[in-house]
Amino acid sequence: MGELNYHHLRYFHAVAHDGNLTRTAQRLNVSQSALSAQIRQLELRLGHALFERRGRQLHLTEAGRIALDHADAIFATGAELVGTLTTNQEAVRQVVRVGAIATLSRNFQLRFLRPVLGREAVVVSVRSGRVGDLLQDLEAHALDVVLANFVPSRDSATPWIAHKIADQPVSIVGHRSRIKTRDTAETLLQREPLLLPAVETTIRSSFDAYVGRLGIRPNIAAEVDDMAMLRLLSRENIGIAIVPPIVVTDELASGELVEGERIPDLTETFFAITLKRRFPNPMLRKLIVDALDVI
Repeated sequence: MGELNYHHLRYFHAVAHDGNLTRTAQRLNVSQSALSAQIRQLELRLGHALFERRGRQLHLTEAGRIALDHADAIFATGAELVGTLTTNQEAVRQVVRVGAIATLSRNFQLRFLRPVLGREAVVVSVRSGRVGDLLQDLEAHALDVVLANFVPSRDSATPWIAHKIADQPVSIVGHRSRIKTRDTAETLLQREPLLLPAVETTIRSSFDAYVGRLGIRPNIAAEVDDMAMLRLLSRENIGIAIVPPIVVTDELASGELVEGERIPDLTETFFAITLKRRFPNPMLRKLIVDALDVI
């Protein structure tokens, strides 16, 4: 089997970043047919298709995304060699691309990523967004995993794999002036203004059922879909919040906030959503396994 032709790789690298064969051919001052032929030679050498065409745009296949990661590293190392002429070169880095729904606890995200953060050979890319957009990027191989607190709907065309990585209890959390040791959950929920997750969240639906069984009509001070905002409102002593303690880990540790009773049978479940791939990111399995062991 012959060696890799880096001339072919350079052309692939350019097209992958442009996403358009015609534009790349014009920029490189070569014919479109010649450029296509170079990429076909690389695909034959690697044994995998690197692009799939959707309309007029080229999109990377899973193999194409892996090839681009390596091409980026190869040409970055070459540029460094030319610039520094040193033998002490940095190792090729593994990129881990993580998507997280925008409302997800930042503390949870940090705990999930901690095993690879700060490692010299690993670059972590984190993007927040709507679950639909993130899942599209997962399917397009632009993300390795999506973190969420629910399992998205799926069918035979979108076979998500939802790894259940944590079950977090949900508690009453608030300022020390609002929560006393003797206070029961029922007392607090009747007496204090409440900071609640938005109505469409899984926590909220379970909480509404819980207070309904108790016959409590809660005094709602705020409803928000962002755990970071619930954390901020709790710190500002606007009311008591119904949140997993992981959301306010630092505030509980410092004593700025205190935890009251936990809400019976109420938990928030976290999932790492992946797709079955022929070339899985080797760092991803470590993250998921470590999350199951630690979180």
